[in-house]
Amino acid sequence: MSIPAEAFFLTPGFNGTLQQQIQQMVAEGILRGRFRPGEKLPSSRGLAEHLGVSRITVTLAYTELVSGDYLTARGRSGYYVSDTAPMQPGFEFEERPHRDTVDWERIVGRRFSRHELIARPVDWQSYAYPFIYGQADATLFDHQNWRQCALRALGKRDFEVLTADFYERDDPMLIEYIMRSILPRRGISARPEEILLTMGAQNALWLASEILLGQGSRAAVENPCYPGLRAILGQIGAEVLPVEVDADGLLPEAVPEGIEAIFTTPSHHCPTNATMPIGRRTALLERAGREDFLVIEDDYEFEMSFLKPAAPALKSLDREGRVIHVGSFSKSLFPGLRLGYLVASEAFIREARALRAAMLRHTPGHIQRTVAYFLSLGHYDALINRLNQAYKRRRTVMDEAIRTHGLEIAGQGAFGGSSFWMRAPAAVDTGLLAVDLRAKGVLIEPGRAFFAPGTAPRNYYRLAYSSISQNRIPEGIALIAEALRETGANQVA
Repeated sequence: MSIPAEAFFLTPGFNGTLQQQIQQMVAEGILRGRFRPGEKLPSSRGLAEHLGVSRITVTLAYTELVSGDYLTARGRSGYYVSDTAPMQPGFEFEERPHRDTVDWERIVGRRFSRHELIARPVDWQSYAYPFIYGQADATLFDHQNWRQCALRALGKRDFEVLTADFYERDDPMLIEYIMRSILPRRGISARPEEILLTMGAQNALWLASEILLGQGSRAAVENPCYPGLRAILGQIGAEVLPVEVDADGLLPEAVPEGIEAIFTTPSHHCPTNATMPIGRRTALLERAGREDFLVIEDDYEFEMSFLKPAAPALKSLDREGRVIHVGSFSKSLFPGLRLGYLVASEAFIREARALRAAMLRHTPGHIQRTVAYFLSLGHYDALINRLNQAYKRRRTVMDEAIRTHGLEIAGQGAFGGSSFWMRAPAAVDTGLLAVDLRAKGVLIEPGRAFFAPGTAPRNYYRLAYSSISQNRIPEGIALIAEALRETGANQVA
C-alpha cells in the first residue's frame, strides 16, 4: 500500500529547516502507527511538487530517515517504511480528563514555592527597552568560536567525555583550566581536590547551605541581597539575620554574634554593586576566626570590573580555610549554561561532592568539555574583554541619561558591574511602576524582592544595561522619568 502525498503538509512557523520538518512528519507518522511497515512513501518528485519544495530537500530527508532505520530504499522502486522501524508501545493511549484528588496542602510538609523571587517576562526580547539583569546579549556573544568548541567536544576523540557517567567526578580538563586560569586572576590558589563543578551559583549556594546549616542554624546575609539565597536558607529552616550594607558593602562590625555562617558578595554587592574594600575583607576574616564562623563568598560579577582593576577575592586572603568561594560562568558566558564551581577546603569539597552525586551526579560532560575548550583556546578572555568594553560604553550612556532626567542612583558601584541600583521618590511603588512601564515597552526590576521581609522599602529598582542596545538606553530612561512624573511624586522639576 502506498502513502499518498496528501498525507503530508507543512506547518507555518516550524522551528527548523524544510528538510527537518519532512523528517519529523514521516517519523511521527511511523511512531504513531499511521504509516506501517512495508508501506511505500510518495516519490521524492511527487512529494516535492505537493509541498512546493525542491526535490533534493525531500531526497535528503528520506536519506536521513533511511540512516535512522525509519525507511528502507528498494533500488528504483522507491522508499518504504522499514520492517524494523522504531515503534511506539502497542497499548492504547487515550487522553481523558484528569482530576487531582490528592490533598497536597496536607501531604506536602515543607513549602518551597512561597519565597518571593524576581519575576521576569519570558518574552523579554520582544520589549523595546529591556533593562533586565542577567540575560545574554546575542550581539556580543562569540557564536562562531563557541560552536566550534561545541563541535570539537562532540567529536570521536571526546566520545567518553560526552557519553560516560563520571559518577562523582568532573572533567579534569575543565578543572585544570579553572585552577590555572580562572582562579589565579582572583588571587586564589587551589588543588583539584578543592574544586567542585556545580549547576551554576544557585546550586553551589544550595550545596554550601545544606552542608553547613540546618533547622535553627543562624546565618547572616546582606540586606538587600540576592533573593535566591534567602529562598534557600528559608527552605532549610535556618534563622536568617539581615546585615545592612552601605556604599562599601558589608560592615564587618555589624555582623551579629552567634552565627554559623555569613553569605557575602564582596566583588560586586548584589544588587547595589558596591565593592568591599580590602580593609573590610581582612576585618571580616579576623572576626570569623575569633568567633569561629564560616564565610560563603559569592563571586558575583568579578569579571565585570572595567572601571578599576578587580580586587583579590576574599578567598585569596583566607589563611584558615574559613572561606567557601562560589563562582559562576552564567554572567560571563550565558545563564542557560548553568555551570558554576565551589572552591574550598578538601574536607568540605568531599562532602559537597557526595551531596551533589546524590542529587545529580555531575554537570553534563559535553558542557564541561565545551567550556574547557573555550577557555583553553583564549576565547573566554577575548569575550570578557569585549563584554567589558561594551558595558563601559553602555554604562556611560546610561549614567548620562539618568542624570539628564534627574533620576536618583542609590548604588552604582565604583568598579563596574552590569546594572544601576536606583531609588525612586518615597511615595512610589516600583512594583506598580514596573507594570505601567511594561505597557510602554520598558522592563525594570522592582527592588522589594531583594530586601529581608519587614524591611523592604517599595521605592527601589534595578536597571541593567547588559541586555539593551546602547542606542535604546536614552529613550528608555526618558520613558522611566516620564512615568515617575506621572505618579505626581517626582520632586524633580
